[in-house]
This record gives sequence, C-alpha cells and structure tokens, in this order.
Amino acid sequence: MTEKATFAAGCFWGIEDAFMQLEGVVSTRVGYTGGHTENPTYREVCGDTTGHAEAVLVEYDPQKISYDALLKLFWQIHNPTTLNCQGPDIGSQYRSAIFYHTPEQEEQAKRSKAEMDEAGRFKDPIVTEIIPATPFYEAEEYHQKYNQKHGRHCSI
Repeated sequence: MTEKATFAAGCFWGIEDAFMQLEGVVSTRVGYTGGHTENPTYREVCGDTTGHAEAVLVEYDPQKISYDALLKLFWQIHNPTTLNCQGPDIGSQYRSAIFYHTPEQEEQAKRSKAEMDEAGRFKDPIVTEIIPATPFYEAEEYHQKYNQKHGRHCSI
C-alpha cells in the first residue's frame, strides 16, 4: 500500500526530478496546490493570483522509504529561508511548503523543521509553511517529468 506526500520548493520540474531518484518512490506528478482557484492553468499560477504553489505529489511505498527520508531530501534541495522565492523564481507560487496528508505527517514535518532550525544549517530562519493538503491540480502534461523529457532546464 502506498502513501502520498506533497511538497513545494520552487520550480516543480527540478523538485520532481529529485524525488523520482529515490528508491521507494512509486510515482510523481507536478501540479498546483494550496490556493483558491479551481483547476488553474500554468499561466494563471505564474500570474501569482491563484494562491497556488508549484508542487510535486509523491506516491511512495513506506515499506521501502520513510516520510522522514522524503523530508530529509526536501530540506536538501532548496533554500527554505527565502519567502516566495527560489533562485531566480519569484512569487508565492515558488514558496516553500509541506502539505501534510495525515496527522503523523504534520507531526513529523514540524519536528523535522524544528530540528533543521536547531541544527543551524541555515543562517536565516526557515519560512517553510506546514499546512494541510488541499486539492492537488495536476499541471499540464508537458510539465510532467519535464527534465527527463527535455534535459535539466530547471535546477534546484
């Protein structure tokens, strides 16, 4: 039986690519979540008016990989201290967020964030949101596995 995890950490192409490399990840889909517009398009999300973040929905086998391992990768692949910004990408659609699907995921995410803060890995405070998962709208098909199809155009 698989479980779901949803993360936002900037451009979803690179984030998806990173999670796809993990053994135990069954599938990934990129899309939009956390906003107020139903069935948004990429153009609408890029306009920064929908409230949605570019995100990756990860389906994983908890017998092969833990949620904590997914969190560990999440903290490694982006800068969680920049509000609404990752590298050259600016806007709330590029925010850092963990969308939890269960109370256990919420607890683990909050503990993980606190541990990262306490470890002092980042000189600035972590601004990552930890919020309940909301409807996930899959991005257009040409965005799915984009880096695999076209080479690395969006890095993390």
